[in-house]
Amino acid sequence: MNCQSTASRPSPPANPAAPRLWLVDDAMRDGGDSVWQHVRGGASLLAADEPLLAPMLDELVLAPATPAALVASVLARRLGGRGLGEGVLRALFQEVLAAQPALASCVAADLHAIMLRDPACPSHLHALLNLKGFHALQVYRIAHALWQDGRQALAFELHGHAASSFAVDIHPAARIGTGVMLDHGTGIVVGETAVIEDNVSLLQNVTLGGTGKEHGDRHPKVRTGVMIGAGAKVLGNIEIGAMSKVAAGSVVLRDVPPHCTVAGVPSRIVRHHLQQNPAFEMDQML
Repeated sequence: MNCQSTASRPSPPANPAAPRLWLVDDAMRDGGDSVWQHVRGGASLLAADEPLLAPMLDELVLAPATPAALVASVLARRLGGRGLGEGVLRALFQEVLAAQPALASCVAADLHAIMLRDPACPSHLHALLNLKGFHALQVYRIAHALWQDGRQALAFELHGHAASSFAVDIHPAARIGTGVMLDHGTGIVVGETAVIEDNVSLLQNVTLGGTGKEHGDRHPKVRTGVMIGAGAKVLGNIEIGAMSKVAAGSVVLRDVPPHCTVAGVPSRIVRHHLQQNPAFEMDQML
C-alpha cells in the first residue's frame, strides 16, 4: 500500500466483485507499516495543531517504540480502571501482540477498512483513538489469542471489560478475519461459534446468535465481503454467502446464497447482484 495523505480517501477497486482479499492484501502487504506511518504522522501534526492533546498523543502514539506497544497503550487506556488497571492491561496487551506479530497486521487492516468505508472517519489516527467498534474488535483479538493459548479465564475477563466499556459483546472463541469494520459498534453481539471472514462490515445492534439452548456449532458463518445492516438478527448455524447484504432490521433464519440482498422478518431474497462488494460500498439501500 502506498502512503497517502489522510486527507485523501483511497478509491475502490476497478472491479469490486473480483478481488476477494484486495483490502487485506493492500493493508497487510508490508505488515501494516504504511498504516502505522499514517498514524504516527497524523499524531505529530495533530499535536502541533492542538497542544491540549499533545501529552496524550505523545504517551499513546508517539512514544511507544512498536505498533504492538502503541496498540497496547491505546486499548489499555480505554479499558483501564475496571478490575484490571491500565498498567496491567498495557503489559498484557503488549505481551500478546509482541508474541503474535500477525496481530498488529490485522489491526492495521481493520484500521484501513474503516478509512475505506466510513465517510465520517477523517484518518487512521481518528479510528485508532476514538472509534469504539474498532477498540472492541481489537480487544476481542487479544482475548481470542489468550483463549487459543488455554487462558480462558483471562479471555473471559477481557470479554467482560469490553462488553461493559463498549457495549459490544464478542465471545473470545468466535473466529473473525481481517479487514473487518464494526460501524458504531453499540449493541453488536457475536456468539461463541460464529465465524466472520475477511472484509466484512457489521453495523450497530447486529446479532450473530443462536436460536435457543442448543449446544455445539450453533452460530452464523458470515463469508467474505458481506455487509449486515443496523439491527439485523442472524440466528442459528446458517451461512451468509460471500458478497451478500442483509438489510437493516431483518431477521435471518435460513442460509443466504452468495451475491444476494435479503430483507424482512423473516428475511427473503429481494435482489441478486454480481458486480457489487457490499462490505466495501456500505450502501444501505435495497
